[in-house]
Amino acid sequence: MATERPTPIGPATPDLAILESRVYRGPNIWSYEQAIHLIVELGGLEDYPTNTIDGFTDQLLTHLPGLSGHTCSRGVPGGFVERLREGTWMGHVAEHVSLQLQKEAGHDLRRGKTRQVEGKRGVYNVVYGYIDERVGVAAGQLAVRLVNHLVQPEPGFDFATELEQFLARAERTAFGPSTSAILEEAVSRDIPWIRLNEHSLIQLGQGVHAQRIRATMTSMTGALAVDIASDKALTGRLLASAGLPVPRSESVRSVEAAVSAADRIGYPCVLKPLDGNHGRGVCLDLQDADAVRAAWVVAEAESRRGICIVESLLIGRDYRCLIVGGKMAAIAERVPAHVVGDGTHTISELLEITNSDPRRGVGHEKVLTKIKLDSAAMDLLAKQGFELDSVAPEGTMVKLALTGNMSTGGISVDRTFDAHPDNVEIAEEAARMIGLDVAGIDFICPDIASPVRETGGAICEVNAAPGFRMHTHPTVGEPQYIAKPVIDLLFPPGAPSRVPIIAVTGTNGKTTTARMIAHIFKGLGRKVGMTSTDGVVIDERLVIKADASGPKSARMVLMNPRVDFAVMEVARGGILREGLGYDRNDVAVVTNVAPDHLGMRGINTLKQLADVKAVVVEAVPRDGFAVLNADDDLVRAMRRRCSGDIVWFSLQPPGTKVRDFIEERCRRGGRAVVLEPTDKGDMIVILHGRRRMQLAWTHLLPSTFGGAAKMNVANAMAAAGAAFAAGAPLHDIRQGLRTFTTSYYLSPGRMNLLDVNNIEVLVDYCHNPPGMRMLGDFVESYSAQKAGQAELGKASRIGMIGAAGDRRDDDIRELGAIAAEHFDVVVVREDDRLRGRAPGVTAELVAEGVRARMAEGSARCRQVEIVLEELAAVRHCMSRANPGDLVILCVDKHATVLGELENLTHQAQAGAHSGEAAGDPDMDPQEMQDAAQTSGNEAAQVSEDQAAAPVEV
Repeated sequence: MATERPTPIGPATPDLAILESRVYRGPNIWSYEQAIHLIVELGGLEDYPTNTIDGFTDQLLTHLPGLSGHTCSRGVPGGFVERLREGTWMGHVAEHVSLQLQKEAGHDLRRGKTRQVEGKRGVYNVVYGYIDERVGVAAGQLAVRLVNHLVQPEPGFDFATELEQFLARAERTAFGPSTSAILEEAVSRDIPWIRLNEHSLIQLGQGVHAQRIRATMTSMTGALAVDIASDKALTGRLLASAGLPVPRSESVRSVEAAVSAADRIGYPCVLKPLDGNHGRGVCLDLQDADAVRAAWVVAEAESRRGICIVESLLIGRDYRCLIVGGKMAAIAERVPAHVVGDGTHTISELLEITNSDPRRGVGHEKVLTKIKLDSAAMDLLAKQGFELDSVAPEGTMVKLALTGNMSTGGISVDRTFDAHPDNVEIAEEAARMIGLDVAGIDFICPDIASPVRETGGAICEVNAAPGFRMHTHPTVGEPQYIAKPVIDLLFPPGAPSRVPIIAVTGTNGKTTTARMIAHIFKGLGRKVGMTSTDGVVIDERLVIKADASGPKSARMVLMNPRVDFAVMEVARGGILREGLGYDRNDVAVVTNVAPDHLGMRGINTLKQLADVKAVVVEAVPRDGFAVLNADDDLVRAMRRRCSGDIVWFSLQPPGTKVRDFIEERCRRGGRAVVLEPTDKGDMIVILHGRRRMQLAWTHLLPSTFGGAAKMNVANAMAAAGAAFAAGAPLHDIRQGLRTFTTSYYLSPGRMNLLDVNNIEVLVDYCHNPPGMRMLGDFVESYSAQKAGQAELGKASRIGMIGAAGDRRDDDIRELGAIAAEHFDVVVVREDDRLRGRAPGVTAELVAEGVRARMAEGSARCRQVEIVLEELAAVRHCMSRANPGDLVILCVDKHATVLGELENLTHQAQAGAHSGEAAGDPDMDPQEMQDAAQTSGNEAAQVSEDQAAAPVEV
């Protein structure tokens, strides 16, 4: 029910404005399919629904009559007009106008919605579908201008002109009929596609299964075959050598050579460029040497090599035989551009009537091409005894072109089932001789239904990348579905076109989980493509170093021809910015939903954050799986959004409410990964119906540090559930988890434990409060494991932490407060990217959190220091540590930090060697090591003092 608005005061003003626009290229928070998202502000128009502005609805329908067919929420044609007359708001109007403008451009779309932004009066989310993103964005911009113009006329704004420019822009980027036919067939078979450039270069399929097309050239079209077909003289010789009927021909390089060749071949003759196409430069019915000289100028201008062909003139009808994969797919008779006299209209008027046919457009944008009146057409008219203002007798065919090419305005008549078998065999043999997978064989003969060897006629041309529109949209006859054999050629029946995709999302643990999954399938021999916050990895090789957890990186993986299995880390930001980089994932993994990134891009609550993460669950098909954390209430609720089956994982022991929930679903045939406590430790068990399959002891998995790293236990369970759902055998899952370590080589920046001069150093990417809580729990468990060691009692914990500047102040303070509970000394650093804050502000907020927890008396921390630059903070932490201490480094740039730690190790080793060289007889080995440590600490302190002095708080 509409919210009541106050009575408008004064005239409406054109205040509708676009605040932000986003292009979703895959499933997103608004739609399962690609969409445009405009955030618009109505301003004063918030108080002016459509029924309060005189004449608004009538003017809008005058400009765009097609809006009368929109159903809107009423579900019947005309429903939107009812809403307009009853009163609806301008954001809703902009949505429907955007859809209708795209429909005017030939994009039939009906998906859209408009919703008010929560808590912001007059601000709306306008979401609508698109086919071409540039057309979709332009449609939204023009829709806003039109609405404002109807509210208050904009000087100089002419909608008819603007619409014409919009349609011209759409036509420039639109696919031609041939590409569209192939894509429609691919989509009908559930074959995904990616547009690789602004033109017609398309990838069909994913990864190792991908094929490419450009118009009607395919990945199987040989470059050599295309070169041969482009050389008409060579083509003629090859066909003649196979005994196929071809006209007499000679190649010439000058006008006099053309005349001499024509004299030898005989008149009438044909002159055409050696490497032309679309009938450009072809001159027919040349009766004498003067005609050849005149035609030379036209033909030579269209030849890239300056070489032309003189050949004997064939008399008959023009036929195009389409051969796909060596078999005849369709045949069309091509009729040259013409008009038919009616005894009333002049030829000029008849031409205008013919070109007004909505099927005719410019170039190849529509199924027919508009007829152009050029000098050649005027000459042809004169030869027939007509002028533009002549009135041709009724029924008289007046030719305006000699060639039957569709690109010059010709029409087509389907003759697929009329061809004589001998002629079909000749066309198929011609395609095989040239070596083309998709070929257009041009015949000139009296009738394609009679053998050309008996009635006369020949092959006049073989075309690579032949157009399909004369077959898919014949002017007369039945359309032929010729895209089917093309797709059959690229993807034979039963051949796969997709690679399995596992998408991993969550607040914490998604990178490690993704790496575990990739490691398991690498052990199975798969070529795994993976995206993560560290970059794009192809078959364990880092090919791009960047935060690659967004949709662009996902598309990059799916375009790689080596990839036969994809593991995608999916971050919140990428989903909000562009949606997913693909249409669906076979398995979705959600590790958890915890407070992070709140207050950004309109996501202010945990529930809203969960809605964003749930996009990967909604992208699971009916035969797919979602691997969900049953211990997280928000994640558990995502089961209602999944079309496929659920695989649960949980750390809860038997007898708990969550565990009972899982067991009850497994009794119905469900799947889960759970922990079974035993005397020897916790066992990871996979449940499938009533089957219970033991996988591994948690303490024997290297990534869990003897079971102390509970977050990695959960990550391993999630990875096992995903691998099991994707069909990996149990022993391969077990082997993968047993060989996955948190070493820098397998898991850079995630729980990397190092020994630096007898100091244990843990390097991790922890950057938010939930992650810090998990890290703190690990530190406590890990320390308890070593409680029997004598030196642990006096060991200190030194932690370096930092927060991202775009987080909320309270979240940044909470990070410091949690760290204070687990570390003796906290050193606060800042990222290089301050994300909108002044230097030092973020670090001070973290320190405030530490101080607040220290003031409560519940903190382990006894000192907090601020060292803003990361490497300086690392050196400062190491200078404070003694052998046996534990240093936890929460880093931003892990590679740089690992390099610095290696340098510190080398410095200490160099100092030790110096002591040995000095040969001090009174220094024992332990004293030498302590001296090296001191030397390294002093060197680090000097360097750190130069970079950034610590501030003790």
